[in-house]
Amino acid sequence: MKTSVITGLENIKKEPLASLKGKNLGLLANPASLDRSFTHASQVISQIYPGQLKALFSPQHGFYAEKQDNMIESVHGMEPTLNIPIFSLYCDTRIPTLEMFDLIDVLLIDIQDVGTRVYTFIYTISHCLEVAAALNKKVIILDRPNPIGGIQVEGNILEIEYASFVGRFPIPMRHGMTVGEISAFFNRQQGIGCDLEIVPLKGWNRKMYFKDTGLAWVAPSPNLPSPYSCMVYPGQVIFEGTNISEGRGTTLPFEQFGAPFINIKKIKSAADEKIKGAILRPVCFEPTSGKFSNKICRGFHIHVIDQNLFKPYFASLILLQLIIKFHKNEFEYKPPPYEYEYDKLPMDLILGSRKIREQLDNIEDLTRIEQGWKKELEAFKNLSSKFYLYA
Repeated sequence: MKTSVITGLENIKKEPLASLKGKNLGLLANPASLDRSFTHASQVISQIYPGQLKALFSPQHGFYAEKQDNMIESVHGMEPTLNIPIFSLYCDTRIPTLEMFDLIDVLLIDIQDVGTRVYTFIYTISHCLEVAAALNKKVIILDRPNPIGGIQVEGNILEIEYASFVGRFPIPMRHGMTVGEISAFFNRQQGIGCDLEIVPLKGWNRKMYFKDTGLAWVAPSPNLPSPYSCMVYPGQVIFEGTNISEGRGTTLPFEQFGAPFINIKKIKSAADEKIKGAILRPVCFEPTSGKFSNKICRGFHIHVIDQNLFKPYFASLILLQLIIKFHKNEFEYKPPPYEYEYDKLPMDLILGSRKIREQLDNIEDLTRIEQGWKKELEAFKNLSSKFYLYA
């Protein structure tokens, strides 16, 4: 039986914060910012605090999540019902301007994160925290569940020379924190010093995946259409840095991947021995957009059968290395630019390390590579756990 988790938005709806009375409010949100009755956060806040909501802000993909791919900017606009501005924080600037924040005293944030280092929403939040701190504004985060749980933490820690908008700070690929927790972590560990308040979840615990929450999934971005997409995303996102289709332009983005040249038999035979907790089902698909548009790709659909055993990042590194091994003449890394970085390879930015890419190229043992980042991963877990809000 699914537990009914209460989001931060629903908590503030039930018990409004008296401290916000008379304040000019801003809201960072997108289509996933809904309460249980599918009322958008902008409407909920307007009902709780009539006339106080002065500006809306949107992360990557836009306020209506209409933009499909990376580096496709959204523009500023007006919200027709409330007649207030929508400021895009994924346009010619990813950082709120002084003029934007002049309209507000407090910024409310209701954003569904997906628990993965390269997902840009948490860095949009970090920029908001920095500007709010500089301008002496308050930020309140209405917390939401980490859809891939709060127990498993996985991957290498980002090396600071590969910091970008898909990894600003030294965290692993799978961080195991809610959006509220990781924002508090950034605020303290990066010395931001924002006046930050978290309106917590009720009924959520760290063992829960999204399917356990009783909440309806609304895609926070166009290519994460289901909680199952999120379960493989911490690994499958690495294919964005290659000429392998990550399934964009199909109905199963990130859950399936491939290319016209993939030798299914060879890769499956080698991968099945190494990947635990998931089944690779051979598929053919034809993307309608993106890589290999209107061409038949051969690859796999990843079916997670044991979420506690499956390690998405490790599994995708295995698959990438096998593709490099068996298809060295066809495989290519994607050249820059990627997320506003114009010099470094996208793969290095995604992995947070040039060394790991070189180890993959040299077909080094991945189990040994994984052991190499175990110490720093444990240090991160010990540090980040101090910011946990939930048992």
